[in-house]
Amino acid sequence: MGYQIDFRHLKYFLAVAENLHFRKAAERLFISQPGLSRQIKQMEDDLEIQLFVRHNRKVVLTTAGEYLKNEVTQNLQNLERIISHAKLIQEGKNGALKFGYVGSAMQNIIPNILVNFKKEHPNVKFGLQEMDNKKQITSLLSQNIDIGFVRLDRVPRGIAMQPILKESFCLVLPKNHSINATNFENLNQLKEESFILFDPSYSPSYYEKVMQIFDDSGFSPIISHNTIHAASIYKLVENNFGLSIVPKSLQNGYNLDVQFIELTEISQRTTLSIVWNKNNRNPILTSLLKQIHNVNLII
Repeated sequence: MGYQIDFRHLKYFLAVAENLHFRKAAERLFISQPGLSRQIKQMEDDLEIQLFVRHNRKVVLTTAGEYLKNEVTQNLQNLERIISHAKLIQEGKNGALKFGYVGSAMQNIIPNILVNFKKEHPNVKFGLQEMDNKKQITSLLSQNIDIGFVRLDRVPRGIAMQPILKESFCLVLPKNHSINATNFENLNQLKEESFILFDPSYSPSYYEKVMQIFDDSGFSPIISHNTIHAASIYKLVENNFGLSIVPKSLQNGYNLDVQFIELTEISQRTTLSIVWNKNNRNPILTSLLKQIHNVNLII
C-alpha cells in the first residue's frame, strides 16, 4: 500500500479536525472549501481510513480520526522543534535551551550556571519558566522544557536526576518577633504559633520532609496558609500571619521585614536536583550537563 501523503495534507487534516467545519477550516487555510474537501477525501482514500463522519451541518471525527489527530499534533510539534533548532544553528545561535525551575534555584544556582555556560556558548538562546515540580516533570516528558530544577526524591522512568545542592532549612519570623537568633533554642518554643508552608502540591516529598521536622520537635504545626510562592510566604510572615520554614537558599533575593534562623541542629536537609529527559537529543543540553559537571557546580 503506497501512501501519497505529505506535510500539506496533514495540515489540512488538522485544520478540519480542530474546527470540525470544512468552511471554517478552509478560511483558516486560505483555500477553497471544495478544494479542501477533495484533499481530505483523497487523503482518506490513500490511507484507506475514514477520518470524518459528514453530516449536513457538522463534521465528526471517527475513532481512527481522533487517534490520528492526537498523534499528528504531537509529532508535528516535535517536527517544528527540530526545524526551529536547525534555523538557530544556521543563524549561528547554536541552539536553544528551555529551563523549568522552582523559585529557590533562581537565587544563585541558575544565574551561576548561565554565566559560566555563556562564556563558551555566547549565542545560545535561553527560555526560563518558574513552575512547580510536578509540572516540570510533565514538561520534561513532553519535551516542552529541556532541563528542570526540582526538589523531589523520585522521578519517573525516562527522567534522569542529579543532585546539585544540598542545604539546610531556615526558620522565618517577622523581624519584630520575640524569638530571634540570640534566644532561639528549638522549634518547640513556637508550637503555639501558626505556620505558612509550601503547598503539598509544590512537592509532596519536600512537604513530608518539613513535616518530619515538626515530628522530631514533638508537635504538629498549626498550618494557617499554604502557597507555592516564597514571596507570598514572606509577605504573610512580615504581616504577622504566621512563621515558616524554607530552604536556606531562599534567604536571598527578597527585601522584606523578616528574619531567618538557620536550623543547623536538625537532621533534615533539602536537595535541589537537576532533571532532564534521557531521550532529549538537544546537543546544547549535553554541553550544559557536561559543563555543570566539569566546573564542579554540584555542592
